[in-house]
Amino acid sequence: MAFIDSTVVNVALPALQSSLGATVIGAQWVIEAYALFLGALILVGGSIGDLFGRRRAFLMGVTVFAAASAWCGLSPSIHQLIIARAFQGLGAAFLVPGSLSLISASFDANERGRAIGTWSGFTAMTTALGPVLGGWLIQHASWRWAFFINLPIGIIVIAISLKHVPESRSKTAKHVDWLGAAVITLGLGGLVYGLIESARLGWKDPLVLGSLVLGVACLITFYFVEARLAEPMVPLQLFRSRPFTGANLLTLFLYAATGVFFFLFPLNLIQVQGYSATATGAAALPFIVLESLLSRWAGGLAARYGPRLPLIVGPLIIALGFTLFATLSVGGSYWSTFFPAFTVLGFGMTVSVAPLTTVVMSAVDQDRAGTASGINNAVARVAGLLAIAVFGIVMFQSFSDHLDRSLTRLPLSTVQMKELQSNYVKLAAIEIPPGLDRSTSKEIKASVNEAFVHGFRLVMLICAALAVAGAAQSCWMIPGQASLHPDLQQQPS
Repeated sequence: MAFIDSTVVNVALPALQSSLGATVIGAQWVIEAYALFLGALILVGGSIGDLFGRRRAFLMGVTVFAAASAWCGLSPSIHQLIIARAFQGLGAAFLVPGSLSLISASFDANERGRAIGTWSGFTAMTTALGPVLGGWLIQHASWRWAFFINLPIGIIVIAISLKHVPESRSKTAKHVDWLGAAVITLGLGGLVYGLIESARLGWKDPLVLGSLVLGVACLITFYFVEARLAEPMVPLQLFRSRPFTGANLLTLFLYAATGVFFFLFPLNLIQVQGYSATATGAAALPFIVLESLLSRWAGGLAARYGPRLPLIVGPLIIALGFTLFATLSVGGSYWSTFFPAFTVLGFGMTVSVAPLTTVVMSAVDQDRAGTASGINNAVARVAGLLAIAVFGIVMFQSFSDHLDRSLTRLPLSTVQMKELQSNYVKLAAIEIPPGLDRSTSKEIKASVNEAFVHGFRLVMLICAALAVAGAAQSCWMIPGQASLHPDLQQQPS
């Protein structure tokens, strides 16, 4: 359910934007509302499962996620859809960590690896099939079915869990870090709200400024809250490990880049390039299939060469993939334009992800491995959350400036110009004013497409720079040896 939704909703964005008359800000919130609650609460969800029962927390997550999916599918407005997506994120915060903790608790050491491998195989399969299935449903039925598809899955999962999955708890868990969860949620929420709404309200708006100040203050407070608690959800001492800190910085760079990319590319393919929803879902298959087929091979890279080399080479390949996307314009065959770029990007992520996970899990003591994995997962979610908010501003400003320059060359009245400018927040889904002749309308549409591609290229170059920065810090912070024992870790003074 969670992995299908992570890929289907992006493909559904152009359709629901058109259906509900949403701006790109509304589309951003559809993604961000989910990512906010999942990223902020995923560690708390794991802690609640350890304390009150892993199966109980897992079932609660599935139930909330399925119910919120039904709400998403029935939403009559973009505002209701955003609220429903927030509840989906809340359910996922229990569902995602609960799935792996149940597997770890239900299998002994000899069988656990195979069980987790099966879990990984199913996540790869659903991630690959999700965009294609979702695109087909969107094209032949409605974007609402991208959410309704979770209902039968949820019912089956609940039935199987109640009958076959045993309950388990942690013997050492004592309490849940509710204060930390509240502070980090408020901090991320304030920051994201201020960044996204600045495109609509302006930077000087009191609501925008107040949200940004509140967000930054809460994020600073979060550090002091976690430093003082006996059992914080983010044990700060883990970051004394140089490899662990480096791995999470690399996660932040790479998942910020891929997060904003997967937000923008469906808008590009559907609204600018003229692809169908099904074709758009299928377009990303090279990326996903490479990760699925080569993940086992990539897992051996860290053992053979040490983690530093693949974590330098992988991000550099990713940077090349984003650079290829930055060279594309409007039109051209998929096989000569998007296919090579997706293939290079997918190969780079394949080379990077498995060694990155190895560093995260090996850089801390074994009894902290679960917490380390949870922190890294949360960093990945928060990276995408912040990237969509920050680079959404870059995209909007670049699109607006380029389109302004293009439209001044056309015979448009002041009223028509202002009408177009008031709809810039829809990006490529902007509506052409009525009453214009066919030639002028065609020129406006071409200008809109060119402006979107201009902004898309700029964001892709920034994503490439992030990947290069990730490779540079890997060279500095990730050790070269294949095994990361505590006595080999470099500790900062």
